[in-house]
Amino acid sequence: MKKTMLFVAACLLSLAASAQVLEVVSMQQLPIAAQADMKVAGISPAGDYILLTSGSNQGLQRYDLESQALTTITDAAGAGYNVQVSNNGQELVYRETTLDRNNLRQNKVVRLNMYNQRQHVVARGQRDLKHMATSDNLTTVSIKDRLIVLTHNGLTTTLAPNGMNESYIWPSVSPDGKKICYYVAGNGCWVANIDGSNPHFIARDCRAAKWYNNNTLIAMADEDDGHFTTASAIVAYTLDGKMQTLTNSNMIAMYPYTAENMIVFSTIEGETYLLNVK
Repeated sequence: MKKTMLFVAACLLSLAASAQVLEVVSMQQLPIAAQADMKVAGISPAGDYILLTSGSNQGLQRYDLESQALTTITDAAGAGYNVQVSNNGQELVYRETTLDRNNLRQNKVVRLNMYNQRQHVVARGQRDLKHMATSDNLTTVSIKDRLIVLTHNGLTTTLAPNGMNESYIWPSVSPDGKKICYYVAGNGCWVANIDGSNPHFIARDCRAAKWYNNNTLIAMADEDDGHFTTASAIVAYTLDGKMQTLTNSNMIAMYPYTAENMIVFSTIEGETYLLNVK
């Protein structure tokens, strides 16, 4: 415990000198047994629980921050990819991936009410899953054929803000529903209007970005040697160009998710951390 406290103190002291986008109030490792391929898959809007999955998105678990209880939601393949959480935090929508008799992948979409534990199968046997949405999530984005698929009020459109020949990944809708951020493979992170107009470059080292608020993105800046991730930090970018590194170089921090005044992320060793910010 003393070693952990000294490590966290050193991290905060080091980060104090970086550019100020957010104030890091505290950082703590959550008491979840580290597993080599565990990563964060989401966080509730209120910040009362986080979702965890494996590196290959196998299974889905819920960790309650107050009770510290870890509950298995499903062991299904694909369940940890692009999980949707309702605005009130009570519903999850996730996929379950199986192989049919011809060894072709099929996706079943499940809606789970976290309040009463009732499940509802939204769709069965889809090979080409375009999008998933909770009942009160009116705007969602996903990727289909390397392009951005936007669903708003039941209407689905395809967006390619930087051109049809680009490959898009990691799309996310701003809290006010007016903008999207996304990553263009081999290029960097961009922000555009919700209809795909007026794309604006943010940074190359701003991967898997999530919106902290309507003006700030939280992402990872990772490096690799062609085979393994050798370094990664959690970073904050504002739309007007400010940048701040939020984690220390002593850890490989990846795949952040945000709630109000909170950022959760995983390390390459499968540890889970919580940043309290303001």
